[in-house]
Amino acid sequence: MKRVWTMMVLFAIAQGIYSQQKQKDSLESVEIVLDEVLVSAVRVTKETPVTFSNLDKKALQPRNLGQDIPILMNYLPAVVTTSDAGAGIGYTGIRVRGSDATRVNVTINGIPYNDAESQGTFWVNMPDFASSVENLQLQRGVGTSTNGSGAFGASLNLLTDAVSREAYAQLSSSVGSFNTLKNTFKFSTGLLNEHLEISGRLSRINSDGYIDRARADLDSYFLQAAYLDENTLIKGLLFGGHEITYQAWFGIDAQTLETDRTFNPAGAYTDDDGQLRFYDNEVDNYKQDHAQLHWNQRLSTNWRTNLSFHFTRGRGYFEQFREDDDLETYGIAPATIDGETVSTTDLVRRRWLDNDFYGALFSAEYENERFNLILGSGYHIYEGLHYGEVIWAQYAGDLEYQDRYYDDDSRKTDLNFYAKATFTLDEQWSLYGDLQYRGVAYRANGDDTGLVDDTFNFFNPKFGLTYDLDANNNFYLSYARANREPNRNDYENGNPRPEQLDDIELGWRFVSPFVTLNTNFYYMQYKDQLVLTGELNDVGAPLRANVGDSYRTGLEIDASMRLTDKLLWQPNLALSINRNQDFVFQRDGELQQLGDTRIAYSPGVVAGSVLTYMPTGNFQASLLAKYVGEQYMGNIDSAASVLEAYGTADLNLQYTFDFDRILKKLVLTGLVNNIFDTQYVSNGYFFTYDDDFTNPGTITTIEGAGYYPQAGINFLLGATLQF
Repeated sequence: MKRVWTMMVLFAIAQGIYSQQKQKDSLESVEIVLDEVLVSAVRVTKETPVTFSNLDKKALQPRNLGQDIPILMNYLPAVVTTSDAGAGIGYTGIRVRGSDATRVNVTINGIPYNDAESQGTFWVNMPDFASSVENLQLQRGVGTSTNGSGAFGASLNLLTDAVSREAYAQLSSSVGSFNTLKNTFKFSTGLLNEHLEISGRLSRINSDGYIDRARADLDSYFLQAAYLDENTLIKGLLFGGHEITYQAWFGIDAQTLETDRTFNPAGAYTDDDGQLRFYDNEVDNYKQDHAQLHWNQRLSTNWRTNLSFHFTRGRGYFEQFREDDDLETYGIAPATIDGETVSTTDLVRRRWLDNDFYGALFSAEYENERFNLILGSGYHIYEGLHYGEVIWAQYAGDLEYQDRYYDDDSRKTDLNFYAKATFTLDEQWSLYGDLQYRGVAYRANGDDTGLVDDTFNFFNPKFGLTYDLDANNNFYLSYARANREPNRNDYENGNPRPEQLDDIELGWRFVSPFVTLNTNFYYMQYKDQLVLTGELNDVGAPLRANVGDSYRTGLEIDASMRLTDKLLWQPNLALSINRNQDFVFQRDGELQQLGDTRIAYSPGVVAGSVLTYMPTGNFQASLLAKYVGEQYMGNIDSAASVLEAYGTADLNLQYTFDFDRILKKLVLTGLVNNIFDTQYVSNGYFFTYDDDFTNPGTITTIEGAGYYPQAGINFLLGATLQF
């Protein structure tokens, strides 16, 4: 009887808290502080008809031992992650609802992070950035209007470290498999004179990687100065990183996967004695620095504004040894040596990218008890140089040092205006509207792209309604349209068309003292979707092509259940159908109607689970499990393109020692990845080509595939000292 009364009291308290929080302007059912206003224009709450998941610093910390942000997000609903080096450090990737990273719009403090030209996100350029993230929100589907490229799979927005009122210093180190070593130093002055704070971070990560020679040497920094008073927050941020990673994007074929799964063909060549050797500097070497300035002002109890400026400087190259490459490619005339004409040579080349990205954002927000309005605009400019140099050649002809064998430039501008409003009709019903105009101009002149001079004008409307049945049940229905321009690689395949998406979301959220449940159904209808073909270009970037009509539809469920006062279970399940409609493919020299085919890299089942045991306030142990169903790496339902289903499990332990002296805390953390030593492949590529040599007069379509194996059982151990 006592237990029943206790549960009833907890239930009543939770209902009261929930009802109160509904009246607040909230991100995660808490009052907004000035830091969080930096992202309020792109974030949503439970009163918004958008499907989303949140992760905060506390949830990220136990597994933040050096792996990239995509890997730390692996257990969110409908998320699939992968790693070129096989262990989550270096080049990593993420897909949401089957859409790759170029379709996931990423913002940092509201500033676009996706590369404007490729539309990809390269977390390797900002190693250990998770150590400077206060919280993040992943919106699945189109989400809200935001800055940067249009979201076709998801929007991910990150808020960096909040202002700390107390001074601190923190030293974190971790070691692990594959000679992994991470060291991080963080500090904050706390509020000086109640208004000024300076904080920062320095990090270094080194790892050999699971794949042969897939080493990563990563450095990063984060520096923040903030001025804070009752109505004003001004933040200046400098952050960035330098990565040197040995290339591991070639993958391996099925036979090598069975016999030597860690083999890396990057840098391979044959010496004069016929021995297989590897060039030791087949690396990607890139630096990226970001500057942001934010000014948030509360004008009154109803109005607040935010003005932001940003600048990103990127420069670097990847270096390759090329065996018997054509001299003509590099503008070198054939040479006559000992009476023989030489038209090929061994050489080492660097292919450079030197780019600037800068712009400004403005938003104004009005709010009263029943109405919330956000007006915003952003303008961004990208300027990029692409050029190549030969730094050594066996036969160099008249080529001089630092001569460029290609020299291209590109420029992209992106202007957007948006207005978002939420109107509360009564205690149960609220309406949501979001209108965005986006104008994009892109110019390029590369050998791979041809001459490009395109302009796009997009109108993206979004509407929805939310119904609060009671303090525990919340329902929403929304419609959103998104338009999106092609990226640089899309122009390699000819004249790509912009793509359009209509997204319908229907959801139910349930909250009680012991259970929270989010369930949503979605239907995403595409026109001219740029789907991954499965093929890679000559620098390992995935290629895409327009398909006519296609769709994705599915059901997503995630929950948090307090099984006991010491046991928490957080499962999620995503079921989906992803189809190209009336797909046409040229096979054996003839166009064939294949009907409805599966969209590449879109598994029908993705499930995750986090089971956490907390016997005391200082210790927690989590068992994390992930299952990804069978997927196809191409769009023609070929058996040769199948990527088999896989399941993995990780064990995460953390113990905190509290002290009352100079040392305030000691946190010990352990992470065992893939505890059952599953041999699995999370990514790959698929290609076809026409063979008319084997049987003259007959065209035969040949199919092939490559795979990126992931590490078996491996571990990371960490210690954090906080002063």
